Amino acid sequence: MSSVEEQIREIEDELKNTPYNKATSKHIGRLKAKLAKIRDEAVARAMASAGGGEGYSVKKSGDATVVLVGFPSVGKSTLLNRLTGNDISETAAYAFTTVSVIPGSMEHRGAKIQILDIPGLIAGAAMGKGRGKEVIAVVRSADLILVLVDVFNEKHTNVLLRELHDAGIRINRPKPDITIKKAGNGGIRLNTVGAVDLDVEEVRSILAENKIVNADVLIRNEVSQDDFIDAMIGNRVYVPAFIAVNKVDLVDEKTRAGIEEELTERFGEPPIMVSAHSGYRIEDLKDAIFENLEFMRVYLKPVGGPADMDEPLIIRSPATVEDVCNRLHRDFADKFRYAKVWGNSAKHDAQRVGLTHKLADGDVLTVVTRR
Repeated sequence: MSSVEEQIREIEDELKNTPYNKATSKHIGRLKAKLAKIRDEAVARAMASAGGGEGYSVKKSGDATVVLVGFPSVGKSTLLNRLTGNDISETAAYAFTTVSVIPGSMEHRGAKIQILDIPGLIAGAAMGKGRGKEVIAVVRSADLILVLVDVFNEKHTNVLLRELHDAGIRINRPKPDITIKKAGNGGIRLNTVGAVDLDVEEVRSILAENKIVNADVLIRNEVSQDDFIDAMIGNRVYVPAFIAVNKVDLVDEKTRAGIEEELTERFGEPPIMVSAHSGYRIEDLKDAIFENLEFMRVYLKPVGGPADMDEPLIIRSPATVEDVCNRLHRDFADKFRYAKVWGNSAKHDAQRVGLTHKLADGDVLTVVTRR
């Protein structure tokens, strides 16, 4: 075992054996900050040594990018082929068929969605084991993570989620509203808005582990020590994700129902039960991808002409008129005069709005620019 792994194990053991209460919270915060820093440095070293191996630098395309994350041999390649309707990812009945990142394109409900099939994750991937360092770099850039397990290894789903967590990827969590501004003197000054349980001693203890002794800290709303440590380290990414279970055609109905119930209980929402091989519930999976990406459809109407109701502009929610302008062409925002909106976001048809107006799914929009 490497010295880094030994350090991590020792701190984890101490955390397990230290009961949390107000008296120990400062010590626990410092231990967590130290553990996070060691892990982060180990991941950074692993990523730096990756050098972006051939096949791992993938240009993002389409309206959003989804990455298939799973163990080797859970059927990611077969699923990619099924979702995209192409035999673009080599499949075989043995582990590690995919040795580079393979992109595919799925069109669904008017959206063009890039799907990336990546090599299977293994335990220790975040620290650089296997092809973990290259794979993690791709996952961090995703708009949505589809965690794929199969009916034979679903009990190890938490191993996958732990690898993502260790690599600084936070799943299905909003980014905490925390600002840390280093200062030249004055110590740690803490300001809070809303119900905040962290006190200045905990904050000071955590920041000291990162050699920050003078800073202005603003925390809005309830956050945990872990949230604050994430904000201090500063390189976390917050990505939506959901779980799908593959190969459900290989077990009986009772086993399938048991797996679905167990994963729902553990992770708070039911997984999508599919068979990439037979095509079972693939359309449901496509719908889940679309909905988890929180897409909106905006129909564009030229001045004096009819709206194009056949090909909407697909954009991630929440979105403003300015977001649409930037998607169309940067000149639209620079030369913007006003816009007109029909639909759920409008108080009345043809409401005149500005760049900051928040749009709703299905809105019809006319943008008027200066000549």
